[in-house]
Amino acid sequence: MDKLRKALSGRDSSDEQDEERGNIITQTEDTPLLRVVDTNSLGWETRVKGFAICFGIGCLFSILGSILFFLPGGTILFAIFYTLGNVMAISSTCFLMGPVNQCKKMFAKTRIIATVIMFVALILTLICAFVIHKKALTLLMVVIQFLAMTWYSLSYIPYARDAAKKCFGTCFDV
Repeated sequence: MDKLRKALSGRDSSDEQDEERGNIITQTEDTPLLRVVDTNSLGWETRVKGFAICFGIGCLFSILGSILFFLPGGTILFAIFYTLGNVMAISSTCFLMGPVNQCKKMFAKTRIIATVIMFVALILTLICAFVIHKKALTLLMVVIQFLAMTWYSLSYIPYARDAAKKCFGTCFDV
């Protein structure tokens, strides 16, 4: 659990643990802002519970959206619930890393393309459902959204993208 905590907070050594407070501010002096952050910062167990609840709700919304797709006129509800589910799932990691650290990692050099494609697909899914009203196009945007989310998620696992490239490169070789 400590290794996971260190990895998500970006710490490499235990010396930094004494200086860091709440994974948000790294100051050693006592300031009013630091006191507010210290009193309002979540404990590790609370962060894990918040992550699990938010991620679970996100998965539930995505599944609910998928069920609603097959109802008459359910394309708009599908797009809303599926997209909201993905946003909740992404937001759940803010509990573990903190929102600032999460944004820094999302827009890191290795993830910037997947992040942008993911956000564009989220927006285009809603546009296809609300404005264009094409079920097939909405479904295509959801597939792109899913693939971008998968590629984005793989970037957090060491060597996962390389393994995926080898696997899919081998699958599509003729």
